[in-house]
Amino acid sequence: MKSNKMNKLLFLLLISFFISCKKETKLVSVVKPVIQVEGKSVVIDSVLLNSYSNKNLKDFYLSSGFKSVWQSKNDRKIILEQLFNSKNEGLNPEDYNLKALQKYEKKYDTLSDKERAIYDILLTRSFQKYISHLSNGRLNPADLYKDWDLKENTIDINETIVSLLKSDSLVFKIEQLKPNDKIYKSLKKALKIINSFPKDDFKTFEIAKKIVLNDTNPSIIDIKKRLIFWKDMKPKDSLSNIYDSETQESMKKFQIRHGLAADGVIGKGTVEALNFSKKKRKEQILANLERWKWFPKDMGKEYLIVNIPDYKLNLVKDKDTFRTHKVIVGRAKRATPILSSRLSNVILNPTWTVPPTILREDVIPSISKNRNYLAQTNMKVYDRNGNEVIANNWKLSNAKSYRYVQSPGSFNSLGMVKFSFPNRFSIYLHDTNHRDFFGKQKRSLSSGCVRVENPLELAEYLLGDKENWNLEKITETLQSEKTQHIKLKKEIKIHILYWTAWSENNTLIFRDDIYNLDAVLYRKLGK
Repeated sequence: MKSNKMNKLLFLLLISFFISCKKETKLVSVVKPVIQVEGKSVVIDSVLLNSYSNKNLKDFYLSSGFKSVWQSKNDRKIILEQLFNSKNEGLNPEDYNLKALQKYEKKYDTLSDKERAIYDILLTRSFQKYISHLSNGRLNPADLYKDWDLKENTIDINETIVSLLKSDSLVFKIEQLKPNDKIYKSLKKALKIINSFPKDDFKTFEIAKKIVLNDTNPSIIDIKKRLIFWKDMKPKDSLSNIYDSETQESMKKFQIRHGLAADGVIGKGTVEALNFSKKKRKEQILANLERWKWFPKDMGKEYLIVNIPDYKLNLVKDKDTFRTHKVIVGRAKRATPILSSRLSNVILNPTWTVPPTILREDVIPSISKNRNYLAQTNMKVYDRNGNEVIANNWKLSNAKSYRYVQSPGSFNSLGMVKFSFPNRFSIYLHDTNHRDFFGKQKRSLSSGCVRVENPLELAEYLLGDKENWNLEKITETLQSEKTQHIKLKKEIKIHILYWTAWSENNTLIFRDDIYNLDAVLYRKLGK
């Protein structure tokens, strides 16, 4: 009996001990490393990490259990090559401690444990910085511009590095971090092309009047040298100061590359483009490479993309451009903002409610001079209670409190069609009652919104309903002069962006920096 009681007591003691052990085990917090360290590692001293005062760096080594992670010679080689070649992405290798890293790598086999730890930390920090710059650029556009409405390309840097470490192809994975758009790739090509040009020693020049075919001018020889330098003209043994037909054809090529009227006439705009040095053009390319890193990584399967300095809208589907429209954009004082959104409605026979800036700077001064302005522009005025204010009762003292609405019709500033999408600037695409402006070469003429040439064809495509909204039905609705809102059924994004340089078929392409963004951005990059 005693034996049985003793056995039961021992059994209960064992159970209680087992339970207490289990509780104790639960109370012990063991952080398992997220990063699986391979090879012979060394301990990373937290004192070394503290000198960087960088949370991402501390978190990274917390995940590795404070062990070094770059034991693989091949991984180190790939990362060092990426940092060296960062110049091809418009970045600066000096930002990533490249010289110090290369010194450590050369004597890696003879490094002490502490030196290996220092090298490991430095390599991690440089790689983190490189990933950040590849994904988001070196600067934050939100700190630079008020008229900027793009979502930041967020990335978890440490999670990304962990994923890279697990990858079978480190090079491929790093490539995926770079902007994948063909324009960005063409910019990289442009950088490579311009680096292949020799140094130039051209000085800026001016002309008193336009130069046309068969003119003789002392600047012609200098112009020919520039055309030869930029490969728009074949080299010559001797150069005359006559503007001959061969030089004119070369000038037309130059003008096409720079978005100028390709008439062969050498005027102010052409001279300005000719006065750009190789150095300035390279700076422009680098500024554009930075800007493209801020743009959306995923434009969408189907989207509209407006390049403001090129005055052009492209419709892209499955990475192919299959529709192009000329556009008119905001002038420098009323610049079109940079934004990304989703098209929501097509509005036929839109009314136009005058926005504050145009009201203050254009409409109120016009009414003050001539009350007939309201009738001439088919515009109605409403007070705060929604009551119509006739022209004779309009008061300058109350002018800013009124709401001004232009009725639908051929005189409407928005034309016959409006394309709306949510954004904080109240910007939209629309038709215009000044269609002759599309014949101009420089089309920064609007007050911020984007005017589109041939908008009815664009509306028909976007609506995607041949039965109910073909071109004939759209025209019938427009003739009624009744406003109609039509919601888009499919998802089509819109990106209004800004880039002034790229390449096509191994040829450099430039556009006038109409908002003067490139030189300022380059200076802020501190290159």
